[in-house]
Amino acid sequence: MNITTVTAENLEQEHICCAISNNKDCQVMSKKAWLAERFADGLVFKKGDVRGKCFIEYLPAENAWAPIDAPGFMYIDCLWVSGQYKGQGNSNLLLAECIRDSKEKDKKGLVILSSNKKMPFLADPKYLQYKGFLVADTAEPYYVLYYLSFRDGVEMPKFKEQVKEPHIAEQGFVLYYTHQCPFTAKYVPLIEKMARARGIAFQSVCIDSREKAQNAPAPVTTYSLFFNGEFVTHEILSDTKFLKILEEKDLL
Repeated sequence: MNITTVTAENLEQEHICCAISNNKDCQVMSKKAWLAERFADGLVFKKGDVRGKCFIEYLPAENAWAPIDAPGFMYIDCLWVSGQYKGQGNSNLLLAECIRDSKEKDKKGLVILSSNKKMPFLADPKYLQYKGFLVADTAEPYYVLYYLSFRDGVEMPKFKEQVKEPHIAEQGFVLYYTHQCPFTAKYVPLIEKMARARGIAFQSVCIDSREKAQNAPAPVTTYSLFFNGEFVTHEILSDTKFLKILEEKDLL
């Protein structure tokens, strides 16, 4: 498999892997708009030359849309290989390309968000450990920040204090999200409409800048749902999964 680098120049022509293939779909359009604005911040999007989920996305940690402190590191937003492209060494190929590029840019190492067990929308901790990543920091209820150092004596990355125990003051449902993940463009309005149709308090907060993301109340800025101040989930919810949460909260 060959690796293609998506840039501002070829963005419109390239399939971005993690959304459906129709370029007019709201998910694809929102993700590409988000990417277009991030290239100037040093974002790199590399993908297999296939139409499928086989890509890695990363940028300097100082510009990451994540509440972390990791000066001099490269932050991996997402490493995703699935479907027919799994089990062929493609994750290793993409990660190796990221390592090569990051070393050429004189970065201290890599940092990536994961969890204490494999969970949707987060990097697989077993794979990271296999590739030599170490635990840098943890945050409630299950987040783990991993790092891979390229040199000795570096200061370990860490979460910002406000996300160590995610909590907000607002009551009802509050959903923080960005368009970094294309699926939010479809599923955020979906569950917001469901809640309001039932008279349930629901507020969606679109994080639209790096500064807001770095001061977000939870480690995952692409999607973090709270209820009555308490963190609920980072998983992008379908209507079925949201209904299950409403049932658990005795709101139906």
